[in-house]
Amino acid sequence: MTDLEDKLSRVLSGAAHRAPQAPAGLVATVKTRHRRRRARTAAVRAAAAVVLVAGGVGTAVSALGASAEPHPAVSATGEAKPSADKIPPPIEKVWPQAVHKIPAKLPDGRAYYPQLLLDEHTLLVMTGVGDGKRQFLWSYDLGTGRPRQIAEIPPTKGSAIFADGVAAGGGNIVWWASYKEAGSPRVARIWTVPAAGGRPRPVTDVPLGNVMKQGHINGLAVTGSDVVFAYEKGGVYRVPLSGGSPQPVKGAERHHILQWPWVGIHRGKAIFRELLNVETGERRDAVVKADEEVRCGVDRCAGVAVRYKTVKVERPRDRSGKEIKCGTRRCPDTVQTRTILRSFVRDRDGSQEHELPSNFQSGDDAGLERFFKVDLPRSGDQGVLTLYDADTGRSADLGIRPDARGTMAIPDGGLDRLMTYPIKNEMYVLDLAAIK
Repeated sequence: MTDLEDKLSRVLSGAAHRAPQAPAGLVATVKTRHRRRRARTAAVRAAAAVVLVAGGVGTAVSALGASAEPHPAVSATGEAKPSADKIPPPIEKVWPQAVHKIPAKLPDGRAYYPQLLLDEHTLLVMTGVGDGKRQFLWSYDLGTGRPRQIAEIPPTKGSAIFADGVAAGGGNIVWWASYKEAGSPRVARIWTVPAAGGRPRPVTDVPLGNVMKQGHINGLAVTGSDVVFAYEKGGVYRVPLSGGSPQPVKGAERHHILQWPWVGIHRGKAIFRELLNVETGERRDAVVKADEEVRCGVDRCAGVAVRYKTVKVERPRDRSGKEIKCGTRRCPDTVQTRTILRSFVRDRDGSQEHELPSNFQSGDDAGLERFFKVDLPRSGDQGVLTLYDADTGRSADLGIRPDARGTMAIPDGGLDRLMTYPIKNEMYVLDLAAIK
């Protein structure tokens, strides 16, 4: 496997993990995003580039790279669901306490990539991702604007992938990188360094198989004196920060990490429906109906109720009236439409259900299981991306607009409190925990 293939596999597997639940027959729907904890090199971004059309309709991309028409989303009556709405006020007006605007580059001109919040005033960032040469970790004081170098990420010999999966806890920072040295199998090497600064040291090497098929590792977290992680295909492991061999976590042999100590299994279109607390043994199974596609957090699930319908289509013909074949196969007689009946968020036990805006990004994690990204397609392909608070019903305009090519970057965020995105020469850093 080439170095580029390895990098590309990580981008695609990460996109698939977060992608919206796709209709039958569609491998994945992918949108461009700047993802925290998965900083990419320019080469990988170019190799895996896909676009989000500003009008809100994405191009479907199969695993082989062939484009296909997306399944149309229609209302229960068969009419297209209304997607345009009034643009809400800017986020700095709606939730000023949560917004930090800082320069998009460090004082010395270096570009950086936000990773996580070390505390409410300190942002952990990484530099050197774009050039693939020397990478550094920095703490950035959101109040003073002063960066402090924590450590240089150790350069490596052989075929190596840039640092990824950055996590922190207990005064320690951890990350991993994929390595392939001559004569040795590929591994994901986990590193650690004190948050106060110091010399990074390796924790362990995690064996990897065929990463194009099996993926790398994810869900990296620090818990007490240990580091935990999961294979992208399932299976949770623990290793001491001081070093040692990874050991499987009992009862989580096929699981993924949601938020430690909660782990779960991906079952079809019900992501993290079943949860296990590996420290207490508590189980939480979410209420999910047969027609629903959901993505669950520790306390809530969000998703859509859908109806699929097979519709006959007329086969295309050329000018002579002869039927046209589609590649090596004949054109299909039928296509499958996807009708969205409703969008919702509710507690795992099925209670406290609330309607969500129809254009919410169902494949994304909601910040703090509360804040959802919502597309507001506008006339003239001038899409608007907003943030919706499911607790209060308030919305805010994130300020992101399509570029000249009609593509729109999606803010980087997860289940935690941090969301970041650049606009021109500024980096927006949102601390969602500051919103009461």
